[in-house]
Amino acid sequence: MRKSAFWISLLFSFSLFLFLIGWTQSAAAFTEEQKLLLHSWRLVNQSYIDETFNHQNWWLIRQKYIKKPLSSREETYETIEEMLALLDEPFTRLLRPEQYHNLQVSTAGELSGIGLQININPETGNLEIVTPIAGSPAEAAGLAPRDRILKIDGVDTSTITLDEAAARMRGPSGTTVSLTIQPNDSSDNSLRQVDIVRDRISLSPVFATLDDRVQNFPIGYVRLSQFSANAAQEIAHSVKNLDKLGAQAYILDLRNNPGGLLQAGIEIARLWLDNGAIVYTVNRQGTSDSFIASGSSLTKSPLVVLVNQGTASASEILAGALQDNGRATLVGEKTFGKGLIQSLFELPDGAGLAITVAKYETPAHKDIHKLGIVPDRVIPQDPIAYQQVGGEDDKQYQAAIKVLSEKTVIAKAS
Repeated sequence: MRKSAFWISLLFSFSLFLFLIGWTQSAAAFTEEQKLLLHSWRLVNQSYIDETFNHQNWWLIRQKYIKKPLSSREETYETIEEMLALLDEPFTRLLRPEQYHNLQVSTAGELSGIGLQININPETGNLEIVTPIAGSPAEAAGLAPRDRILKIDGVDTSTITLDEAAARMRGPSGTTVSLTIQPNDSSDNSLRQVDIVRDRISLSPVFATLDDRVQNFPIGYVRLSQFSANAAQEIAHSVKNLDKLGAQAYILDLRNNPGGLLQAGIEIARLWLDNGAIVYTVNRQGTSDSFIASGSSLTKSPLVVLVNQGTASASEILAGALQDNGRATLVGEKTFGKGLIQSLFELPDGAGLAITVAKYETPAHKDIHKLGIVPDRVIPQDPIAYQQVGGEDDKQYQAAIKVLSEKTVIAKAS
């Protein structure tokens, strides 16, 4: 009996040895295209937030796609995109080398295009405008938040990814791109054809000014358009200058801010908070990590944060942190509701993968994905032009001034 068991064990070991040899030989025989596909599969396998991979066997998907004949890099890219599409989650996506480069540039410099910030509506899957950049060709053309982009140069946007859409709208200054737009305020689903000439777009994320129109109550107004690498530094510089000019309260405008770098959101929250949690992140194992204020806020002056339906991602992290810690009053409309965090991974050929690696919760442990954050004072407002922001027609801004005036009166009375 022992002899029989010995031979069975030896036979099994020998078979396993042959299997490993065969596997090693086949691995060594992978083409460069197959290696790129496997590298992408492995990154998702290690990092993606949903360990069920949309209730699919991710290993069997690997085996299926590695058998595909891949004769070119573009064919490999398309296969990777087909594989990622099985996750049915638009924020996990492939970035071709130019797209990956442009994404890096957009967080730190300037680019050439029409000046639109766009996103995929998580409920409808439609490509929508978050906001046109101030002073951009898109703003001059009258494009507005929540307008739906149906076609770009005749290409149906339902057939391309978010990054492909962004890449199609970028291009050399002086060239033209044609958009088919379904306005958000259209009651009859009418379409609008818009031809826009591309130009250089400044990506400076901060605009700041002192509003002294209210007698004896100067207000520092700070608008943040995106969470780029230099955003916290520019916010800090602006607040210090406004403080020197005599600002007694602040309005932080996060309307139509689509987000950006998570770390920038955390750093900006620390500029306003002395203590308390800023955000909790939860990975696929359910492990929670927290980011805490460091006791170095720049000012304790009253603060109102303006938000609307275009306030998304890192903007919601900042708004949620200030609201839950009682540091600011939120005024405006319910926010976009993007509570997922992506990490960027560079591939060997200069392309990249954006992979959803975690979700975030506000300090009060609210999961806002697809739900958004409800402001303390809900003030509905139709889209207004850039020139109207902060004026009499900006009802949300006027409501913010009223809130700050009330806070000041209460503070003086006490």
